[in-house]
Amino acid sequence: MTSQRSTLKKLAFSTFLLTLPLNAAFAADPAVAERIKAALAVQGVDISWTGVSGDDSNAVLQGVSIKPAAEKEALPIGDVKLEGVTEANGGYEIATVSTSPFEHSKDGVTLNLSPVVIHDMKVPAEGSTDPLGSLMMYKSAELSNMTVKVGDKTAFAMDGLAVQITPPADGKAMDFTANTQKFTADLSLIDDPKSKEAIEALGYQNISGNIAMAGTWQPSDGKMELSKYDISVENAGTLGVTFNLGGYTLDFIKSMQAMQKQLASQPEGADKSAQGMAMLGLMQQLSFNGASIRYKDDSLTGKVLDYVGKQQGMSGKDVANQAKAIVPFGMAQLNNPELTAEVSAAVNTFLDDPKSLEISAEPPSSVPFALIMAGAMSNPLDLPKTLGVKVKANQD
Repeated sequence: MTSQRSTLKKLAFSTFLLTLPLNAAFAADPAVAERIKAALAVQGVDISWTGVSGDDSNAVLQGVSIKPAAEKEALPIGDVKLEGVTEANGGYEIATVSTSPFEHSKDGVTLNLSPVVIHDMKVPAEGSTDPLGSLMMYKSAELSNMTVKVGDKTAFAMDGLAVQITPPADGKAMDFTANTQKFTADLSLIDDPKSKEAIEALGYQNISGNIAMAGTWQPSDGKMELSKYDISVENAGTLGVTFNLGGYTLDFIKSMQAMQKQLASQPEGADKSAQGMAMLGLMQQLSFNGASIRYKDDSLTGKVLDYVGKQQGMSGKDVANQAKAIVPFGMAQLNNPELTAEVSAAVNTFLDDPKSLEISAEPPSSVPFALIMAGAMSNPLDLPKTLGVKVKANQD
């Protein structure tokens, strides 16, 4: 299973073609294609194709391959179709970009993707002053189906991925959403005996659910907010994450891309400590505005308490009472009586009536990452105060 997990990480690179998003935009004009290829090379991504057919309005790039700098081998993704290509202010607008169905197998793991379809992609003119030009903006994208198989069994499947983007304009931030209709996973394929035993006892050999994400990004000041990232599993619960960062500007992105390209160019086994320190320095340009992790229960908590209780020869209620007693002692190490009382009260409330439990960090003002890193090294016990950490239960 270890080799399969490694393979899954490599196969995950295949979905990179969604996030580019197929930046090779692949305009019908070879000069534009070469310019885009050069722009992507700066970002550490190489694009190539074996041929082009069609005309200036509708074209097909044949035998497309894509290779981020960190990868040793290019990934062939097949033909890419361009429909509704028009010239606009020296650049191009492409009504629809669509890939071919994709399949990639290695070490017994097979990834299958239905065609990726991208709508309203803009390719800026050479020398464009648009600061967002290099990002190759588009308005929406869809992936009907993705499956990951281990041998002949489907380990994971996802249906109906839809991405919507409202590009930034007139000083307004960019809005984005991403949702899936459904995903399924076969947890019976996990080979760790203890994990397998727990999964079977809890009744989660096969799970299904959905994913929903939303956020905004303001390029001018670099404020990036992920206002929603919910992973919901039926008859279990929903795990939600949010964060709010500052300093994620276009200049920061370009510096990060250059740093990643430099790191990738180093030979295997080379000392990368200097680049690592430079990356650490780059991260200090960011600031922390807030974050949260929230769990909304849908029967998982009770099942886990009963399972643990059965292992120890007691009831789930007894396990909950033990947890209530242990939490204050564990929290006492932080030497923060106010937070200890808050966490204890939240845990007690949740275990008595499992609905939701949320941990949030809400500093009164933006906190530079440099300050967070310095605090983590010098006095980590003060970090909860610096970040304004709060815990609450069963609250909307």
